[in-house]
Amino acid sequence: MRVKLVSKLIVIFFALAIFTLNASGQAAKPRARDLGVPFDGTPGPLNAITDVKGVEVGHRTLISGEGKLQVGVGPVRTGVTAVFPRGKKSIDPVYAGWYTENGNGEMTGTTWVEESGFLYGSVMITNTHSVGVVRDAVIKWQFEHGPPAPEEDWWSLPVVAETWDGYLNDINGFHVKTEDAFAAMDNAHGGPVEEGSVGGGTGMVCNEFKGGIGTSSRKLPEKFGGYSVGVLVQCNYGLRRLLRVAGVPVGKEIPGKSVWDNDTGSIIVVVATDAPLLPHQLKRIARRVTLGLGRNGSISGDESGDIFIAFSTANPGAGLAKKPAQVAIMPNENMDPLFEATVEATEEAVINAMVAADTMTGADDHRVEGLPHDKLREVLKKYNRLVETK
Repeated sequence: MRVKLVSKLIVIFFALAIFTLNASGQAAKPRARDLGVPFDGTPGPLNAITDVKGVEVGHRTLISGEGKLQVGVGPVRTGVTAVFPRGKKSIDPVYAGWYTENGNGEMTGTTWVEESGFLYGSVMITNTHSVGVVRDAVIKWQFEHGPPAPEEDWWSLPVVAETWDGYLNDINGFHVKTEDAFAAMDNAHGGPVEEGSVGGGTGMVCNEFKGGIGTSSRKLPEKFGGYSVGVLVQCNYGLRRLLRVAGVPVGKEIPGKSVWDNDTGSIIVVVATDAPLLPHQLKRIARRVTLGLGRNGSISGDESGDIFIAFSTANPGAGLAKKPAQVAIMPNENMDPLFEATVEATEEAVINAMVAADTMTGADDHRVEGLPHDKLREVLKKYNRLVETK
């Protein structure tokens, strides 16, 4: 009897272990809601951009070396993140719009997004000095996976965005290679999204705490269409003293060593929805990202590149049509719930990124502390904003 009991306990133990693993095979980290941070709105099942059906996300994380910076050697703290609107096997473009709150940054391909109204392929995010190699890699990857037109006619203007990770990473060592961009795209999948110091967010700093990749989603009530809105951020902006979490001045309540003298850095935000929106409406969605960032204390400083792109997975086939085609469109007066969802999901995605990101030491032994979970809970409780969790 005792042997059978022990066997059952072992089975239960391994089942629980498997249950608590994320998509990368690592132990799942707590997210902001798990710590009792209160947020408005109702998230989708995954509380991730992948709650929008078809969206896939992949990362390639590069971490090596320690100590004194040697350009071309390391330390390396960088990577690449890929977001596919309809999955990596699709060649069907999506309606899209983009917006920049402050342009001290880069997102390639946006001129054609603006002109055509479509996003062709993935959105890639990396570090500032790796935009070129990732852009070229995307073209090569797309061609090798089957161009959607005859070889002599095919061309591509990929969307590749960046934030600067030179405080922790040997950014001038050009460690991101073609194969790393390939890996991020090949590894793209639906389901849970790895957050924190992963992919393009590996070496990023947010509000002078460790930053990186974060995601969140909102599910609209059926009376508003039941649509999903998902957000993914690569956050690398802001000052500690300005950080607010659920309206609480967390940055002022958790003092620490300064990293910047002013608002240095950037943030890239990708918004996905399955609501039937046209390009001009998606630009309106992208603009609302700024309101979500404002809730967290962002002032979009002069040295920050705050660039956002939004796309809709509705109206499949519209971008491939060779003759006039009918498409669905949402009336402008019905868009307020989508605006609200975008603001809420953006706010939460940034905090999820910070909660997931652990303390990191990088180039020249620069050290950036992760947002301490225990102190965050203490501050929220002090301001009567903590939601007790099981």
